[in-house]
Amino acid sequence: MTTLAQPFQANVFLTAKDTESRLAHIGTLASAPPGPASATVFLDDAAAFQTIVGIGGAITDAAAEVLAKLSPPQQEKLLSAYFDPKSGIGYSLIRTHIHSCDFSSASYTYVKDGDTALKSFNIAPDLQYRIPMIKRALALAGNQITVYASPWSPPAWMKTNGNMLQGGELKPAFADAWANYYTRFIEAYEKQGIPIWGLTVQNEPAAVQRWESCVYTAEQERDFVKNHLGPALAKAGMADRKLIVWDHNRDIMYERAKVVLEDPAAAKYIWGVGFHWYVGDHFENVRLVQERFPDTHLLFTEGCVESFDAARVKEWGAGERYGRSLMHDFNNGAVGWTDWNILLDERGGPNHVGNYCFAPVHADTRPGPDAGKLTFMNSFYYLGHFSRFIRPGAKRIIASSTSDDLLTTAFKNPDGSIAVVVMNQTEKAVDINLQLRSSAVKLQSPAHSILTAVLAN
Repeated sequence: MTTLAQPFQANVFLTAKDTESRLAHIGTLASAPPGPASATVFLDDAAAFQTIVGIGGAITDAAAEVLAKLSPPQQEKLLSAYFDPKSGIGYSLIRTHIHSCDFSSASYTYVKDGDTALKSFNIAPDLQYRIPMIKRALALAGNQITVYASPWSPPAWMKTNGNMLQGGELKPAFADAWANYYTRFIEAYEKQGIPIWGLTVQNEPAAVQRWESCVYTAEQERDFVKNHLGPALAKAGMADRKLIVWDHNRDIMYERAKVVLEDPAAAKYIWGVGFHWYVGDHFENVRLVQERFPDTHLLFTEGCVESFDAARVKEWGAGERYGRSLMHDFNNGAVGWTDWNILLDERGGPNHVGNYCFAPVHADTRPGPDAGKLTFMNSFYYLGHFSRFIRPGAKRIIASSTSDDLLTTAFKNPDGSIAVVVMNQTEKAVDINLQLRSSAVKLQSPAHSILTAVLAN
């Protein structure tokens, strides 16, 4: 792996509480021999670890419906903010859903009841809002975006409870029809010019939710992949699509991964393990899966701040929660990170079961003086400190901090630049030497801040 020659320059970008700095370029610093500082972040690019697939968020029905309510200039502002790699934060990963989820205005499927041959398969509901939004995102990013999809539930008639909501299980008699449903989804989206890179088997398979949900035990998920979904993808010429299991919280991800990946007949179809953040941090479990199954990829597939409350939109802790998770997930082996809805309305919806939550950007869709106003939460900027500067193909390198007050991670991009992210969750500023071999730049990490330094010759 090539290394940066000495000396180097560092372009520094900052977001800090109680300031106007939001991904602000605060200077270009030239390196010099290291001087005194209260903390040092040592960088070592002599070895490389996992390769980044992308960083981004979910384009749901809710996000697309809200976007459609905005004026054309506000639509462009929102999409550019997320997807333009130069003027925005350069999202490179999109998750979407297979038919409806809780963040849809209603439940729907793509087929008529009882149609096991899928002759009635039609993605018409997605053509109104969601597909046009994804196409615009792809165009803004120069088509340099990875798109993957997740189902929240099979159609009601395929399930033991006869309902898309409230859990239930997939009836064994419909396993092949349901597996073929995924391939038909891929075909339909790709006819619309949206390449589907991968799939998760089931969103949150261990949860009975009041919205679209379906329960699989670890053994059921393993056997569905082994006997139905994996073979269906192969038969359709889609064996190169990345198949991701679990797609639920970090707490039991090791045990769930173990059951599937220790079966060679199932594991041969599996690219990776997806995980969420909703039940504790449990960052060590990401590392344990990586250590036990080093050829398996780890992908953060969903996280958001739950229980929307307009009074909390300016809370600084939201961004710090994102930053903390991104740091630990990457340092424990994740190859990508996906936020949940990229845009929601002033209530944290729409959502057909009232499961309102926060997004990094909220739009006011009500008539009146604030109509169309976009509110960017600090989580948007925290995410941007990673997505804008850590690009697909980047490889993680060592970033070793001498201070317990700082979280840090670093990646070498395909162009040879090194992106270092440093986060300070404390009430005090910390002076830092950012040191690569025998050369360093001196920075200050303000209280409750995140900064990214991009090192290049």
